[in-house]
Amino acid sequence: MDSREMTGAAKKPLSLGVLVSGTGSNLQAILDAIAQGRLDARVSVVISNRENAPALARARAAGVPALTIPHQAFADRAAFDRALHTALAEAEVDWVVLAGFMRVLTPTFLRAFAGRVVNIHPSLLPAFPGVDAVKQALAHGVKITGCTVHFVNQGVDSGKIIAQHAVPVTAEDDLSTLSARIHAAEHELFVNVLEDIAAGRLLPLPSEATEA
Repeated sequence: MDSREMTGAAKKPLSLGVLVSGTGSNLQAILDAIAQGRLDARVSVVISNRENAPALARARAAGVPALTIPHQAFADRAAFDRALHTALAEAEVDWVVLAGFMRVLTPTFLRAFAGRVVNIHPSLLPAFPGVDAVKQALAHGVKITGCTVHFVNQGVDSGKIIAQHAVPVTAEDDLSTLSARIHAAEHELFVNVLEDIAAGRLLPLPSEATEA
């Protein structure tokens, strides 16, 4: 019996597939946490539906495969999601992470990843789902907003909440200042949740719970 059989095989890092549409600041927080040894994971592939998304450059700078799959090239959402699924399956990802990915995923895609798709949203859900969440918070005059990590279901930002971080809104806040503080909170919260997944403290959601 060799030492590996005696002590057990080494645990493999969590394999992540990250979907992006924009600047990729949350992707960068994940990459930094991995590089620092804080997060026991690897980003196996980054995929964007937008060819010029700055997030792709962040991935390539970290030596991570970065792909563009433009949604406009497909006849419908189902065909686009099939292409996403193929690329993620080829990269052998364990979990799918939506880090500023501005597309609604189909039920077929969600079933394929069996409760292993998570998203970050810049509000305290269920308040202010969808686009322009920070602008919505300011328009409503709330005193507290924040960010939410949640499982993804068939709805828009309506999946089971995993964790939230509150961010106060000050009288001096505008869209830029409030967005910056929420982004900073997102970076910490998202990495914390992924640490829990990597450590086995957060398990995949039962597939029936991903129904909207």
